Order: sequence, then structure tokens, then C-alpha cells
Amino acid sequence: MRNLTKNDLAALLNQDIFHQISAAADRLGMPCYVVGGYVRDLFLERPSNDIDVVVVGSGIQVANALKQALGKKAYLSVFKNFGTAQVKYRDLEVEFVGARKESYSHDSRKPHVEDGTLEDDQNRRDFTINALAVCLNASHFGELVDPFDGLYDLEDGLIRTPLDPDITFSDDPLRMLRCVRFAAQLNFFIDDETFDALTRNAERISIISGERIVGELHKIMLTATPSKGFIDLYRCGLLQRIIPELTALDIVETRNGRAHKNNFYHTLEVVDNLAKAQQTAGITGETQLWLRWAALFHDIGKPRCKRWDNVSGWTFHNHNFVGAKMIPSIFRRMKLPMDSKMKYVQKMVDLHMRPITIANEEVTDSAVRRLLNDAGDDINDLMMLCEADITSKNRVKKQRFLDNFRLVRQKLADLQERDFKRLLQPCIDGNEIMELFHLGPCREVGQLKQTLKDAVLDNKVPNEREPLMALLMKKAKAMGLVE
Repeated sequence: MRNLTKNDLAALLNQDIFHQISAAADRLGMPCYVVGGYVRDLFLERPSNDIDVVVVGSGIQVANALKQALGKKAYLSVFKNFGTAQVKYRDLEVEFVGARKESYSHDSRKPHVEDGTLEDDQNRRDFTINALAVCLNASHFGELVDPFDGLYDLEDGLIRTPLDPDITFSDDPLRMLRCVRFAAQLNFFIDDETFDALTRNAERISIISGERIVGELHKIMLTATPSKGFIDLYRCGLLQRIIPELTALDIVETRNGRAHKNNFYHTLEVVDNLAKAQQTAGITGETQLWLRWAALFHDIGKPRCKRWDNVSGWTFHNHNFVGAKMIPSIFRRMKLPMDSKMKYVQKMVDLHMRPITIANEEVTDSAVRRLLNDAGDDINDLMMLCEADITSKNRVKKQRFLDNFRLVRQKLADLQERDFKRLLQPCIDGNEIMELFHLGPCREVGQLKQTLKDAVLDNKVPNEREPLMALLMKKAKAMGLVE
């Protein structure tokens, strides 16, 4: 975190968009402030293109005035029901809202809203670090308003609510997930009093829609260390209500002095391993997200498959198959997408034991070819998941698995190359061409072979005997080899 004076903030806000907002608000005689995440991220030196502006008056009026000033390159959207407006300009999105007071009923997160002051608006903010406001009016440009010591919380790495956390979370239970999410994203700690309120109000999450819950879970999943968020969710009782199948993994049984590993914390370690591997490889986008969901669910079937064997000890045979069967119902209940993304996660869960089996045995072409066929284009994702799944604390054992997986990867690459070459090799070879046209090794044979090869590579004809023979005879005739 960096310390910023009024002059520092004014310099950082010395951009055309902020001066335009300032001028529009001043023309209308309305105080206006940039608030929330944009201000927070100025102090944390994090990039942000989403700008939230609070107007003591009509946010819609200021947004309209800004649109007029920016001209045709700006796009205005007005949401009268919510009293908000959005201006999109180049790569920026500016949200305008009038300062307001909010009150809630117990069975809904939809607030009763009325006009208010800047103080009222800051009081309704979720966390102190998001209640920071910087004035944009010319007379006080760059002046910070921080009534809840949000700067100190930024410095201490602390998530804390401005007012009574029980009221904050009871009014809008989605804030509980946001609390955990911000702690995970920023690598902050949750204030003790605030965390205790999470525990007391966890049951209130039931009034929040699945879609909004999933939105926050996605953001937790995409953090550098997702386990931090999921452990906080578990400790406060939220995870049990959202994904009970996951918390069911936190059971360790011992029989005859033999215990199995804690599959809950193993799962979180796998997700963290995968996140680190993806970051190293520069993998972003949807694949990054849904492979992490696959990692979170890869052992979800283990509680249903746990058996005791007097020789082998604890076993979890077919947990991958059982887990894959569970995925559709989990996705449906959580309001996760029931499309190709669900199918992808299901496939990863189903196949995640296959490379391990191959690595433990002699790596045969047939086994690798079957794996390639089943995994398809997702084979590299599957291998990355399997490598992340190695969480043994025995360094020798861990290295042996990694070495075996390296062998599997090499086998996959070699087999893909050989199969590709074989697929693209015309089924009519040079010997047959020489025999057909009574030729010895010569330039004409090479030309005919190249014609067939180019046609197959360019997908002009299928690699089948009949169409290739027709092309061959046509080319031979053009070269004067046949009449």
C-alpha cells in the first residue's frame, strides 16, 4: 500500500474523464465523489477500469451531462428503477448513483431506498476499505473522505464493516460472500468481530439466488490461492450450506491404526497447485476457471466409495466415476451452467485417475491412444489436473509420480505425431506409382507423390484409395505418362 496525499490523489485523478465528470457536476451544482473499489485500488496500486461515482443529488442527471460533453463516442444506459446510470467511454465504465439511505426487511435483500447524504451513502457500504470517497468537484478535487478509517484497514490488511456487522450481513447476506472474496483477492484477514458475525448469519445465505452466489465463488476460485477463500467459507459455516458435498470430504477415519488422508484439505491443495501451475503457464480465460472447478470436485465421490479392506486398508474404488455422476445434480442445484462447461468438468472428474493408472503401469501405445481418444482436445488440461493432484509429502514418491507423468506426456506427444503422420500419409505410395506407370526412381514419381500428399494435406480429397487414384491418373495424363 502507498500513502497518498490530497495532491497525490489529485494527480492520479488528473485524467480527462474525471475532469469531465467534475465539470458536469459543477454545472448542475451537485457534489460528487469517486468511491469504492477504484479509490481502494489507487492506494493498493491495483489496475481498475470500473469507476463508481456518488452524486449528492441525481446521478442520472450528471451521467446525462457527461454523455453530452463526451459526444458520440460515449454510450449512456439509464436504470430508472434503481436510480442509476452507466456511461461507457473507450475502455472505461462509469457508474453513477445518487447518494442514498437504505433499509431492509428480514426476508429480502432488496432495500427500501431514499435520498441521502454522502455520509448516508458511506454508511451503507459493505466494508471500510470500500467506503473511501474522493471529491471530484473543482473546489475540493482530490480530497479524501474516510469516516471509518478505511486507510488504516488497508494498511493493516483487514476486512471490516463500517457499521454493526450483524446488521450489514443480515440486511444483505451476499456481503458475507463478498467479505470472504475480498479477503481472498487482497490476501487480507477478516476482522474477528466481522468473522463472528459471518458465523452468526450464515443461514441467511438461503435468501440469495444461486447465480449471485456462483458469481462470488467464481471470483474466489480465480484468486492466486483459492484455498484461503474456501477455508474461510468453511470456518464460518457458509460452505456447508452452499456445497455440502465438499465439506463431507472433511472426515478422517482410522481402523487398525491405519487412517486415510483428509480429502477436503487435499482437494484445496490440489486447487492451489493448479492455480500456481496455470499462473506459471500463463493460462487465463474460461479454461482456467472451469479446470479449477474440476479440481474442486475431482474427489467429490470419495465419501460414497469409501471401503475398508483388511489387506489394502481404506479404498475409494471408482470414486472418479461416482463423482462424475454427481456433477450434473450439483451444477443444477448451484445454478452453474448446464452446458459444455458442465460436460467439461464432468469429463475431467471422470478421467482424472486414468493418467495415474497409466503412469503406475507400463505405458503402452494402446492405453495412451485410448486416453487420447477419451480426453480429446482437453488432454493437456487433464494432465495438468493430474500433476496438481500429487500432494504427497514424501518427496521421493512425489518425484516418482512426476517423472512417470513426464513419461506419459512424452508418450502422448510421440503417439500424436506418429498418428498424425500416418493419417496424412497418402494410401498410394511411391512403389505402387512406379509399378503402375512402369517407372523407375525418377523426378516424375516424386511429382506424382507430392501431388497426392498436397491434396491430402490441403484436405482437397479424402485419404482414400478411389479418389486418390482418380487424382493420380488425372495428373499422370497431364504429364503425358498415360494417354
